[in-house]
Amino acid sequence: MVIKNLVRGLGALSLALAPLLPPPAAQAAQAAPAAEVMTLADAVGLLKVTEEDRAGYTRASFRHWTAGEDTADGCDTSAEVLLAEAVVAPTVGTGCKLTGGRWTSYFDGQEVTDAGSLDVAHTVALGEAWDSGASAWTAGRREAYANDQGADVSLVAVTSRTNRRKSDHDPADWMPPSPEVQCRYTGEWVSTKLRWQLTADDRELEALKVYAEGPCEDTIVRYAPVDRP
Repeated sequence: MVIKNLVRGLGALSLALAPLLPPPAAQAAQAAPAAEVMTLADAVGLLKVTEEDRAGYTRASFRHWTAGEDTADGCDTSAEVLLAEAVVAPTVGTGCKLTGGRWTSYFDGQEVTDAGSLDVAHTVALGEAWDSGASAWTAGRREAYANDQGADVSLVAVTSRTNRRKSDHDPADWMPPSPEVQCRYTGEWVSTKLRWQLTADDRELEALKVYAEGPCEDTIVRYAPVDRP
């Protein structure tokens, strides 16, 4: 009887405490790694330096685009990014066809009213990611990288023409043609590399230091590391 009463007492205590405990989703959010915040110069100093190696790379190594964050909306990752970045929301038709709407391509400052004129670019291109450590990742981690909607800076809607010029270059070989956004781009580049624990080569690091110690010394970098295997 004593044991039964003890069990009942513990059960009642659990029920009493239940309203005080956060729901599972909130508990998961609490467990998520906190964002790191620092100056661009400090962030650049955290990058590990190694030689790049493109051997074995194909775009097919990074499965994209997947069903996106909302698997019920009928839109893939790229379309969801376009919807999230629209200055004026487009109409979403059958098969997630986007019509109307307006976007600003921050790389070049162009205003765009045709979704078909935009690319959803990886801030750190897939080829560059492969060179910088992704070649050793699992297929699942590469897929997560290619469809990363967990950070606003990972994927960006920009004009197709400018994205083609960017290609898979790093900041030693390409920067946005609009000077006023180059600090933003540098910060987002470094944020993405740190988020995914990617490395930098010597030329890339020196180029980043030029911006971090010069015109972009006031730029702040925020990132949350991804622990997914």
